[in-house]
Amino acid sequence: MSAVNNTKFNSALFLLTGIPGLEDVHVWFSIPFCFMYVISIVGNSVILFIIKTDPSLHEPMYIFLSMLALTDLGLSIATIPTILGIYLFNSREISLNVCFAQLFFIHFLQCIESSVLLLMAIDRFIAICNPLRYTSILTPPRVTKMGLMCVLRGVAMILPLPLLLQRFQYCRSNVLSHSYCLHQDVMKMACSDITVNSIYGLFAKILTMGLDFLLIFLSYLMILKTVVSIVSPSKSFRALNTCVSHLCAVLIFFTPEIGLSVIHRFMKDSSPMLSVLLGYMSLLVPPLMNPIVYSVKSKHLRARIIRVFIK
Repeated sequence: MSAVNNTKFNSALFLLTGIPGLEDVHVWFSIPFCFMYVISIVGNSVILFIIKTDPSLHEPMYIFLSMLALTDLGLSIATIPTILGIYLFNSREISLNVCFAQLFFIHFLQCIESSVLLLMAIDRFIAICNPLRYTSILTPPRVTKMGLMCVLRGVAMILPLPLLLQRFQYCRSNVLSHSYCLHQDVMKMACSDITVNSIYGLFAKILTMGLDFLLIFLSYLMILKTVVSIVSPSKSFRALNTCVSHLCAVLIFFTPEIGLSVIHRFMKDSSPMLSVLLGYMSLLVPPLMNPIVYSVKSKHLRARIIRVFIK
C-alpha cells in the first residue's frame, strides 16, 4: 500500500517505518532486535520467578522490582509484533484500532514504569533516612495499595489519548515515523485541529513522568543530605551503593524519553534518524538493561539466580 498524501481519508491503515534509508538491510537488523527481545523477556521472567518463589525476597524493595520487571515484560510484548514484523517480514500496515490499542499500552506501561521508579526512590529514601521505621511504613498492604495507585493513575491519564484520536479523520501522509504507534506521532496525521490533543498530551507527560522525575530528584537530594551527615565513610558508601541500581534504571528510562519528547514537540526539523534511535532506546533498552543491572548489583538476587541455574 502506498502512502496517501494530502487527501482526506478515514483509512483503516497506517504505515509503520523501520530505519529510514536502510530498508534493504532490515532483515539484518532483525537479529539484534530478536536478541534484545529474548534477553528482555527471559531476564524479566527470571526475576519475577525468583522473587515469587523465594519468601526471603518478599520485601518492599524486591516487590517494587517485580513490578518493574512486569512492566518491562509488558513493554516488550507490546512492541514485539510491529517491530519484528517490519524487520523480518516487511509488514508495515497497521489498522487504526490496533494502532490506538498499541499506543495506549505503550504510554500506559511507560507511565507505570515511571511511577514504579518513583516508588523505588521512596523505598531507598525511607531505608536510608528513616531505617528504624522502614518495615512499619512500607507494610505489605501499603505496598499493594501503592502499586494499585500506579495502575489507576496510568489508566486515568493515558486512556483519554486514544479516545481523543478516535474523533479525527486523517488526511496527511499515513506513514508514521516509528515502528510502533505513539500518540505524538499519530496525532500529526489528523486533518483536524489537534490543539486539545497536543495540550493534553503535554499535560499528561508533565503530570506523570515530569512530576515523577522531579520527586525522584528531590528524594535523592534528601538521601545525599542524610549520607553526608554519616560520620563513617564506609557506612556512607554502603548506603549510596544500595541506590546505584535504581539510579541506573532512572537514567536508562528517563534520558531517551525526555529527549524523544523534546524532539517531537520542539525540534520538528531534527534528523529522523535521531528520533528513531531515541524511540528504540526508550522502549527496548530499559527492559533489556534493568534485569541485568539489578542482577549484577543485588547480591541476594544474584545468589538466588545462580542457585536456580546451577541446580
